[in-house]
Amino acid sequence: MSIEQSEEIKQSIRKGTTTVGIVCSDGIVLAADKRATMGGMIVAHKKVDKVFKITDNIALTMAGSVSDAQLVMKLLQAELKIKAMRTSTQPTVNEAVNLLGAIVYQNIRKFSTILAITGFLVGGTDNNGFHLYDIGIDGSVQKHDDYTTDGSGFMYALGVFETLYKKDMKISEGVGLAVKAINAAIQRDTSTGEGIDVFTITKAGVQKVFSKQLERRLEM
Repeated sequence: MSIEQSEEIKQSIRKGTTTVGIVCSDGIVLAADKRATMGGMIVAHKKVDKVFKITDNIALTMAGSVSDAQLVMKLLQAELKIKAMRTSTQPTVNEAVNLLGAIVYQNIRKFSTILAITGFLVGGTDNNGFHLYDIGIDGSVQKHDDYTTDGSGFMYALGVFETLYKKDMKISEGVGLAVKAINAAIQRDTSTGEGIDVFTITKAGVQKVFSKQLERRLEM
C-alpha cells in the first residue's frame, strides 16, 4: 500500500464530531454536537442525536462510523435489558462499560471492507457513585475522575477543560462548561457543528437539559 493510499484510508475513517463528559460533585454531564459528515469533508446531516439514554441511570455519547455506532448501542441496550430481566437487578455502570468494550473489541476485529471505527463516552450512577468512562476504538475501557472528550474536535474541547474545569463543580456549572467546550470545537473543527445537546446523569436519572440548533442560513 502506498503512502497516498494510506492517507486516503485515514481520511475516510476520520471521526467527525465532538463529544464531552464531565464529572461533577452531584452527577455527570455528557454533551455532543449535531453534525454528521462524510469523510470529514461533506455535511451529511445537520440534526443528528449523539447522546443517548441507555438505562434509567446510564447514558452515552457516540462518535465514528454511524452505522457501527448505532448497531453497537442497540446491542448494548438489548443485552442490558436481558440481564436486568434475568437477575431482577439493574446493571452497574462498570458492568455496562465492560460489556460495551467487549462488543466494540469484537466489532472492530471482524473482517470487513469498511472498518468499524467507533468511540463512546459513558456516564452513569449506581450504588457506588457517579462514573465516567471512555471506550476507545479498540474496545479499551478507561475511567476518568474529572473530564474526557472524543471526536475530531477533541483538542479544542480539551483546551477549554484544562483552563476552566474545577474539581467538585456542580451540575449547573458542568452544563455551562460542556456548552463552552462544544462551542469551541464548533468554531474551529470543520466536522463539528449545527448544534449542541447536553444530558445530565444524577440521582434522579438521565435527563436532557439543554438543546440548541444553530442557524447559519442567510436570507436577503
